[in-house]
Amino acid sequence: MPRQRVAAPAPTVTELVAAYQPRDFLLTSASGTLLGSGALATVTGIDELADVLSRVGTDTGQAAVAVGALPFDRDAPAHLVVPETVRRGPAPEPAAAPAPRRSPLPGAWKAVPVPDPADHATAVKRAITLMTDPVAPELRKVVLARCLKLTGTCAADVAAVVANLVRADPVGFTFAADLPSRDAAPRTLVGASPELLVAKHGRSVVSHPLAGSAPRHPDPVQDREQAAALLSSAKERAEHAVVVEAVAEALRPYCRRLDVPEEPWTVTTATMWHLATRITGELRDPHTPSSLLAWALHPTPAVCGSPTDRAYAAIAEIEPFDRGFYTGAVGYTDTAGDGEWVVTIRCADIHGSTVDLFAGGGIMPDSDPEAELAETTAKFRTLLRALGVDQTR
Repeated sequence: MPRQRVAAPAPTVTELVAAYQPRDFLLTSASGTLLGSGALATVTGIDELADVLSRVGTDTGQAAVAVGALPFDRDAPAHLVVPETVRRGPAPEPAAAPAPRRSPLPGAWKAVPVPDPADHATAVKRAITLMTDPVAPELRKVVLARCLKLTGTCAADVAAVVANLVRADPVGFTFAADLPSRDAAPRTLVGASPELLVAKHGRSVVSHPLAGSAPRHPDPVQDREQAAALLSSAKERAEHAVVVEAVAEALRPYCRRLDVPEEPWTVTTATMWHLATRITGELRDPHTPSSLLAWALHPTPAVCGSPTDRAYAAIAEIEPFDRGFYTGAVGYTDTAGDGEWVVTIRCADIHGSTVDLFAGGGIMPDSDPEAELAETTAKFRTLLRALGVDQTR
């Protein structure tokens, strides 16, 4: 097997973002930036990774890295690649990031919502009915999503979208992952996720689940009021608690120590406020792969619901589209098992001149359909701004 090359010296964040090309893998986070190019091997299942990485590591005499994406549907194939070349750099920092401006994207876009706004509100009502049915099996929460299908007059410039996302939120998780394509045109999952599914280094493990959201407001006073209202909302806190409980239960079998804060706090992106809890732990086995931990956690109630099987069934019944890799995970793992995986939200599936954007929200028994619709509209803004498309409902 050809050897995986690790480039040196370490480039800057700006250089790595500028070097990104479609079919590459890019992830920027607080722990650093990783750019992978080429493909020594491609696998479709988590179980295959250890053997492939071991073979590449034996060839190189150093830790090999696998990158890629996991789909929402656990029965669907993943897309995981061992890159030929891996380049690493520092984490983006606001002070060192490119100027907060957007590179203009050429062409015009036509948007078609799936479902349309009225039908999404009806879908929320259907989910509430399922959760409040006294004779049905227990369903505590279900996450419903919308898709905004954009068709352009020319192919989307994926590299420009990636650069725009990094400029807009340099402290978030910006990612671009190559996906299987049905033709010669690259297909890329691009996004700026605020949510860390899991990171693992040695015995240390951390997950930072988000659930409970409110849109940002351009007025600073009202923006702070939005955050305060989110933190005090019984509905949003209940939704968040379901997620934290599930993440802790999934990690506990792997950990000899797990710290779960009792109270959430608020974190922010350029477009949204979220309730967040940082869960940290110490693994029983330091060789536990980060990819295995990601698979054990996925999907959390933040993107599916609770209990998982019932929520999956409700989503399959209600949502009129296939999520694909939306609400899956994207990340990397190495021969030692160290790595980082983020939840694929605030993202788009780009294929030539077509772009499918996704946005969802957690539905609880006391959810308001119009408020849930407004939340998805606000979440679309991250990718719409990066594409240079005017906001649409």
